[in-house]
Amino acid sequence: MSKPKYSVDNPLSTEVLAERPSDSVGEGLYHDALALGEELTERPLRGGGADRVRTQHAKGRMTVWERIKVLTNREPSILWRNWGPALDGASIVTGILDIGGRDVALYGHDFTLRAGSMDATNGAKLARLIYMAGEHGMPLIGMNDSAGAFVPAGVGGLDGYSEAFTALRKISGLVPSISLMFGYNAGGGAYLPRQGSFMIQCKDTFTGITGPGVVKSVLGEDVSAEDLGGPSVHAMNGVCDLTTADELASLRQAIRLLSYLPNDNRSFARFSETSDPVDVHTTEEDLLFRRTFATPAAMNAPMDITLYLQQLVDYGEYFELQPQRARNLITAFGRLGGHVVGFVANNSAVGSGQIDIDAALKGTRFIRFCNLYNIPLIFIEDTTGFRPGTEQESGGIILAGRKLLDAIIDVRTPRMTMIIRNAFGGAYASWNSYYTGADRVFTMPMARIAVMGTAGKDFVYKDEIRTLEREYREAIDRGDSEESARKLRDDGLALLTTRYEKKLMNPMEALSLGSVSSIVMPGESRRVLAENLSFLMRKYQPCPMSGPHREHE
Repeated sequence: MSKPKYSVDNPLSTEVLAERPSDSVGEGLYHDALALGEELTERPLRGGGADRVRTQHAKGRMTVWERIKVLTNREPSILWRNWGPALDGASIVTGILDIGGRDVALYGHDFTLRAGSMDATNGAKLARLIYMAGEHGMPLIGMNDSAGAFVPAGVGGLDGYSEAFTALRKISGLVPSISLMFGYNAGGGAYLPRQGSFMIQCKDTFTGITGPGVVKSVLGEDVSAEDLGGPSVHAMNGVCDLTTADELASLRQAIRLLSYLPNDNRSFARFSETSDPVDVHTTEEDLLFRRTFATPAAMNAPMDITLYLQQLVDYGEYFELQPQRARNLITAFGRLGGHVVGFVANNSAVGSGQIDIDAALKGTRFIRFCNLYNIPLIFIEDTTGFRPGTEQESGGIILAGRKLLDAIIDVRTPRMTMIIRNAFGGAYASWNSYYTGADRVFTMPMARIAVMGTAGKDFVYKDEIRTLEREYREAIDRGDSEESARKLRDDGLALLTTRYEKKLMNPMEALSLGSVSSIVMPGESRRVLAENLSFLMRKYQPCPMSGPHREHE
């Protein structure tokens, strides 16, 4: 008779196993071999034992096996259940999981064994898994919870990290990877996961080159682990793409992020049939623009671009990356008519949507990822340009802006631009215009496409402005009141501003020159973009990148 086998020593085993014949008929070497086989099979699953598991739980942390069970409800294929005399290789788990019907390569540190530390054996084991992911086109998920190199192993721990570093670099651009940060990760434990595509860090964890103790001993600086390398720090500097409240949220975010990613650089992200129609007028979009721009602030009113993004994507659902950092630029995955799309959108609700160093670097990384993995891009434009000032110039805005422009020029996937409002100067020239390679460029009727904003009137109407200034001085010389003279001058300047806006700050010239394809009326964005995306995706064949790789990437 068969019965379910449940064991506290084997956290993954719930399968029904057949009864064996009585032990009385199986003594000797064969019997001993079977017993040894069971021991070798189940030993890695026990980790460091019940006491170490309780310690892990007392810290509010899951074991590696519990984390695996969140990612999949299917039996995982655990590879290389090995260890040596000093538990070499046992502190890291490697396997292949079925997540949503997809094969996903996975590694996870077992902190209950040697604090998840790395030696040469498990470095080789990890590298083997990583190469396997690249060879077979499987996304990779890493669950990092490690004290770093295993000191008693000597240089072997560093060799293990070196081998893993190299493997992860070799598959970069072949398959996407997601790194989850649990516990305390320093040194190689911080470098390795950031080599991947995306990094997710949860509350009460640390990621850093060195810990607070080393910082204090070397620099004399007192700093907490949270302030040195906690999620609040890395959410702002771009090290982390997402931060979460706890481990469970991190695991679920990884599953959700994975749903937007392809298996490899030779395929599309999974198409998802949608019941959300694309061939209808979106009334909410029309209302959004009316309520934003038909106000006293008029065309200078800030607008949270995520409200517009919700009107474009299927079911209003999108997945934003680096949401705490540089919110003047939004980077997000979403679906449009079932196709996964990368959205890069200026957000005028923060800093007028101007592109600063952080926004440029944030956008560059996202665009390059989409380009590598055959994900089409939609640029939503509403910016007055690159942010000026000594802080930006001294920080290298030219370099950061150049990286962003290079990334846009290099895009080979289908790409479109929708100009919502402001498109000025260098920002317009670089923000996926036809001349940088866009497949389609659309504009709203309220778009202001120009070399400069209203300050441009100083150049276009310089003679009229000089006349107003002369008349102002003459009025003062005649003894007219300064207040009335100033009012006449300011009224004249306001008329010139209005004339400049009506004549030059509109889409007319861009449309007449063919710089944009057509006017899209509010409420029609989803329909127009979805129809054009469907056409472009039918004509695009996913494949790895080829051709020369430029020096600055």
